[in-house]
This record gives sequence, structure tokens and C-alpha cells, in this order.
Amino acid sequence: MSVSAVLIASGAGIHRATARIRDGLRSEVSAQGPRWRLWTPVAFGAGCAVYFVLGREPPLWPLVALAIVAGALWSAARRAGRSRRCTLPLLLLACLALGLTTAKVRSARIAAPIAPALSEPTVIEAWVIDVDSPGERGARVLIAPVRVQGLEPAATPHRLRATLRGAPPPPGAAVRLVAILNPPPGPASPGAYDFGRNAWFQGMGGVAFALGETRPAILADAPWRLRLAMAVNRIRYGLAQRIVARLGERNGGIAAAMTTGHETWIRRADLEVMRDSGLAHILSISGLHMAIVGGFVFFLTRLGVAAWPWLALRVPGKKVAAWAGLGAVATYLIVSGAPPPAERAAVTASIAFAAILLDRQAITMNALATAAFVVLLLQPEAIVTPGFQMSFAATAALVALSEVWPRRVRELSAPWPIVTVQRIGSWTVAACAASLVAGLATGPFAMQHFNRTAVYGLLANLGTSPVADFVMMPALALGAVLEPLGLGAPFLWVAARAIEIMMAIGTTVAGLPGAVQTVSSAPAVALPVAFVGVLFICLWRGRLRWLGLPLAAAVMIWPRSTLPALWIGDGGTSAAVVQGRQAMIVRPGVREFATDLWSRRWALTPVDRPDAGWVCDRFSCRPEAGGLLAMSWGRRQPDTASLEALCRSARVISLRAAVAMLPDSCDGRLVLDGEDHDRNGAIELWRDGSGWRVVTAARVRGDRPWTVRTDADVSDSGG
Repeated sequence: MSVSAVLIASGAGIHRATARIRDGLRSEVSAQGPRWRLWTPVAFGAGCAVYFVLGREPPLWPLVALAIVAGALWSAARRAGRSRRCTLPLLLLACLALGLTTAKVRSARIAAPIAPALSEPTVIEAWVIDVDSPGERGARVLIAPVRVQGLEPAATPHRLRATLRGAPPPPGAAVRLVAILNPPPGPASPGAYDFGRNAWFQGMGGVAFALGETRPAILADAPWRLRLAMAVNRIRYGLAQRIVARLGERNGGIAAAMTTGHETWIRRADLEVMRDSGLAHILSISGLHMAIVGGFVFFLTRLGVAAWPWLALRVPGKKVAAWAGLGAVATYLIVSGAPPPAERAAVTASIAFAAILLDRQAITMNALATAAFVVLLLQPEAIVTPGFQMSFAATAALVALSEVWPRRVRELSAPWPIVTVQRIGSWTVAACAASLVAGLATGPFAMQHFNRTAVYGLLANLGTSPVADFVMMPALALGAVLEPLGLGAPFLWVAARAIEIMMAIGTTVAGLPGAVQTVSSAPAVALPVAFVGVLFICLWRGRLRWLGLPLAAAVMIWPRSTLPALWIGDGGTSAAVVQGRQAMIVRPGVREFATDLWSRRWALTPVDRPDAGWVCDRFSCRPEAGGLLAMSWGRRQPDTASLEALCRSARVISLRAAVAMLPDSCDGRLVLDGEDHDRNGAIELWRDGSGWRVVTAARVRGDRPWTVRTDADVSDSGG
């Protein structure tokens, strides 16, 4: 064959291959059809996310103008009969602009005073709104301050989270405490979870640490909304106490957490077991709980209607059951205290039941997209929370799985033993597939936010799922409803046995070799890339969906940054020195939560500072010679001799107090004093030749409403 013939044949083959690829792409694109609209909540959420990554707070009017212009362009293109190729990008742009505007409006609408860091203890008189989960230093409550000594009324935060000594007072109590008042803490390290931002959107303006016993106070009547909230929370807390009294602290604490949201009685060891085994999600009242409770009530109601022929002939049983499911979801939301995850789950469940009432399919991508839109309209801040990301990623993956799952062929006649075996096998395979898919979908978010992977989480969840779904949660629902009437004992007893089985499985799985793996966080850009990848796999219809797989794995495969040499916590009261894959904690036992968060973000093993080679006293600690870090955590400025000793011993010196003048021995040293810590928050340092590269939490957070350390209007009266 001549060369020209070969070239012609090759060209024809390439042309045919190109034509096949082109036809395949056209077929894939045309197969999407109405699924293109599923990307509108994704664009809306992207707009919400853009607001939170901005370095400075944007003004409102340009965002409103952008949303109006983008919406007008889309509307005009649609009215003009433009093709989807033109209208779809304009629609997504309009949704993005609307999400950005919605987040800004929400932030401005809930704006409230932030507590200053008062230098002296202050007296706080407040109403106890609810009992919060306990912290490192003791019981915690959410309070509504009426008076704060040293602050004018206009500068008084609307809500505070107070850490108390002793048992927490019940919701509705009027209390007086002497406490240290601070603004909400910033991230434990640059780029870590921002409690201050979360507190801003929950209306929490600060944290207080009580210095003595909490005493009763005499206060004027609270506003009616506050009285209503306290009354509901008092009932919830009373129910939690009854459950604990009935079942004991271990089983009752877990049952109370899953019923009312109160984690006051959960033992630390049990919490660690649930985390290490991948069962911790059961404690958080979210989509799983709402689905089980709502579905259980829906099933019982529909069964009851069907069992009464007279009623079944006169009412639509499915719709009656849907109304009952809506009522169960609303009741559970109130009993749980309506935390943000429960609110989001209630919205999703309510839309599913509403679809049944409208004669639509309840579990579809359209219903999920509607739920995402509604949740983000109400809580645009949810887009940056792990709960929202993991919940909707898992739900989207499960709905996508249900779309491609083969439908079982129903036999006309088969012996019941064969049918039973087939159905058990089908259920087992479906449960394994659902757990695997949900775990894979939430894996990137668990790695990035929590830096730990429960290796055998699939095994633990498969073992506990039948008990939790069909025994524990229904029994808890019935027990919680009947316990105030004194009739909940048998159902709570069943729930306690189920909890024991769940904890036995969790303890076994958590004790397996290598049950927990720590994974360092990827750069911030990797998580949105992974989110887009997961959504593309779920929303795209056709083989091209697997193009999203490498994007979904971005958190796992993205190159990690080099390890920092030093970390200094917020306020300069804690610090660590990196040595290989270990983080040597300079002050063991101090700010353990922040230290643990930071070390896990870099997949480091925390170890205590050795006594040998260090010179430490009550307010300072320094290496004997030639070290990287020396620190002083006293509130008062160290004397000159102490400063000289610190500067001679290390290359970086951290001082909690502000220092006006440094001795000559500090020349060539990096000295960070109290003003630096107040301005920058947590700090990470890398060696950069002969100097240092410094990354601060303040720089990563930007200049936003929740990052402002206000100089509040402090009165001179002291009263």
C-alpha cells in the first residue's frame, strides 16, 4: 500500500473517531435535559461561599445591583427565545450573584455587639437560655445578658456562652456570676475552623469563664420570645434529666443527646469510641435522625390507616401519613432545640413529605435541589459548615445511587424461604452499597475538617444500622413522647439495650489495629474542587460523570505544604515546636483542644515537652540554649533580666504581655508580644533562610464583621 493510501486511511479513521466522540458528547449533553436546573443551587451556594472567602467586607449596594443586572439579563435572554447555550450561563451567573447578596444581607441582618476582652473580671447578670455541651473547663450554658458591669447596654452582647463551676443551672434561671469576658475565640490555627464566624451567625457575642459559684439574681421579666425559648428548653432539659435518671448516666447520656441534643452526660471515653469507630454522626441530630423519626411515623400512620378499612376507603392514607410525618419532624425539631443541622434536616424532610402531598416522587434530585436552595436562603452561612457539606454530599450520592440501582424483578410465585433469602441478600448488598457510597462522598470533608479517618467506619455502621434504624431511634421516639406521662419505661429500656449493642460494636471496631488514621488538611482550594467533583458525579447523567472522580479526590491527592517550624496559639498562652512528625507542646495540659486541632491539621503527634533541657517557672519557659522558641505567658511584662534570658535562649520569643522596650540581647530575634497576639491571633512560622515566614489567623480571616475586636463603649462607673 502506498504512503498516500496509508495517510488517507489514517485520516478517515481519525475522522470517524472524531465523529464518534462528537456524537457521544452531543448524546451526553442532550441526555441532561431538565437536570441542568440542578446546577442552580450549586451556583447559589458558590455565591454564598464567595462571600465568606472575601478578604474584606463588601458593601451591599454593588451586590444588589449585580444580582438585579444578572437576573435581568437572564430574563431578557429567555424572553427573546435564546437557546439554553445562552440562557443557562446567565441563569447560573444570576444564582451566583443572588447567593453572594443573600449571604451579605443575612450577615447584616443578624449583626449584634461583640464582647471586648475586658482586662478585669466583671459581673454578669443574665437569663439561662439553654444548657450547652460541656467543655474542657466544666459545664457550659447559653445566657442572655441583662447587665454586664463595665459595658453600656448598646454594647452588651445579646448572647454569651458561659463556662461555669459545678452543675449548670436549668434553662429559665436568673443568674449572677463573676467572670472573665472575651470575644468569641478565633481559629486554633490559620485556616482552621472559625468559631468566631459560627458564633456571629448564631447571635453569640462572646464567651465568659466564671471565677466562682453561680448565684441567683433578681431580674425584670424577660421579653416574651426569650421566655418562650427558655420554657421550651426547660422542658427539653427536664426530659433529658428524666431519661438519664431512667437509664443511667452512660446509656441515658447517649439517649438524651440523640433525643434532646444535650450532651452534658456523655462520657469522654464513650465519645472517643464513637469517633474512632465512625459512629459519632449518630449523636448529632441531623438528617439521619429526622429521616428515621419522620419515616417511622409515616410508616405507622399509613399502616394504621390501611388496617382500618372504613377509614382507608375515605381518606388518602399516603397523604395522611405525610401530614403525620411533617408533624413528627416539627415536634422533633422543637425537642432537639433546633440546632442548625437539625433545622437543615427538617427542611429537607419537610420538602420530601410536601412532594408526597403534591403527588410527586419524594426522593429525587429535584427535591434535594429544592431543599438545598431553601436551606441556603435561610442560612447562607451553612455552605462553609462541615455538617451541610457532608449531609448534602451524602444525600446527593445516595439519590444518585438510587437512580442507577437495578430494579428487582418480582417473581410471580416462589417459595417463601427462597424469597426471604433473596430479600435479605438484596438488603445487605443495598446497605453495603449505601454505606460505601455515603462514606466515599463525605470522606473529603471529614479529612479536611476533622483530619481523621475511621478506617473501619463502614463495618461499624453496617453492624449498627439495623439496630439504630429499626430499634433504637423508634424506641427513643416513643419513649420520649411517653416519658412525661410516666409510660416511657419499656421503650427506653429497649433503646438502652440497643445503645449497649451499638457501643459494643463501636468499642470492638475502635480497638482494631489502625482503626483511626490522621490525615493532614490540604490547601483550602482543594475542598471546593472536591465538592464540585462529588456533585458532578452525582448530577451528571452518563459516562462522563466519572470525569469528576479525580476532582472528588482532590483533598487526598493535592500536594501538602511543608510543615511549619512553630505554632503559637491565640493569645500567646500555648505553643508547639515541630520535630519531625511530632509536635512538642511547650505547655502540656494548657489549651488542649486548640493544640489537638492544630496538630491534627498537620497530622502531627503531640508530645509533652521534656523536663530536661528546659528552664521553666510559673510564667515562662525557655530552652537552656540554642532553641527555637521561648515564651512568657504572664499578663505582666517580664523584667529586664527575664527578657534577656529569654532572648539569649531562642530565636523566637513569645510574650503574652505588651513590651515597650526590648534589651539589646533581643536584637536579631523575632519577638512577638501581647499586641502582636491580639492583632494576629494564632500564628504559624516557617524557616525562611535566615528569617521567618509568618502566617497569621487574622490575615486568613480577613477584615470581616466577626473578626473585629471592638473597643466597646466602656463606662467609668464600674456599676
